[in-house]
Amino acid sequence: MTAPSGTTPDPRSAADPSLAVGCTGLTYSFGDTLAVDGLDLSVPAGEVFGLLGPNGAGKTTAIRAITTLLPVPAGMVRVFGRDVARQAMAVRRLLGYVPQQLSADSGLTGRENVSLFARVFDVPRAERAERVAEALEAVGLTDAADRMAATFSGGMVRRLELAQALVSAPRLLILDEPTIGLDPIARTSVWERITEVRQATGMTVLVTTHYMDEADQYCDRVGLMHQGRIRALGTPDQLKEQLPREDGTHPPTLEDVFRHFAGSRLDKPGGEDFRDVRRTRRTASRVG
Repeated sequence: MTAPSGTTPDPRSAADPSLAVGCTGLTYSFGDTLAVDGLDLSVPAGEVFGLLGPNGAGKTTAIRAITTLLPVPAGMVRVFGRDVARQAMAVRRLLGYVPQQLSADSGLTGRENVSLFARVFDVPRAERAERVAEALEAVGLTDAADRMAATFSGGMVRRLELAQALVSAPRLLILDEPTIGLDPIARTSVWERITEVRQATGMTVLVTTHYMDEADQYCDRVGLMHQGRIRALGTPDQLKEQLPREDGTHPPTLEDVFRHFAGSRLDKPGGEDFRDVRRTRRTASRVG
């Protein structure tokens, strides 16, 4: 991959423990469809990194490989120096993950949902009640903790899922379209909670989003994925500087960058495209 002018590829090895995420040559196919094509990606510890791209670009597939939910058939993926393929359990203990699909159980209370994840992530029994309470407080759900999740608004559900991911005190939080289907106020609320926890803990955040304003405002760096590879990489301002001002006056936006690097992909059919669209629509309809 050639880095855009003004950016410098991270020279560190994927095995470097100072990298929260290190991918080298990650490749994954669904039948004849190549979803991830030799992906190279480095996310330093403590960074908020935005992985952008159209549906079908391979973002969710890459994330599932990083989170150990998919095997790594080719290439290398490491999380804080640990090999995802050979040290899956060690990697999982470092992660918090909020998927596109809703993961909260509407038949449980908010507290019960977070407690379930505390058990799944092997939080010590003696610490669970306190850690659950801390996670709920961190996302602003203390007062609603003992209500059934079925009564929560869409924004509250996404914050509950964030609490589920935070209860294990992860070093790396991975968010796949965390604010999909939310109104602007709820989106801001979710990001405020993420920012507060990150500032308090130094946690690394890897996020995918189709909201370019979110990426512009909250991400330290972004990578734009196109046909399974990173095509543009840098801070939001660095990427915007790569494009000329079309009318000679107004500076380009991150959405302009997105269209420049991924526009030709938007009308290309493929199995993963349609899977991603279906997942996105299902989640948006349930959250909304």
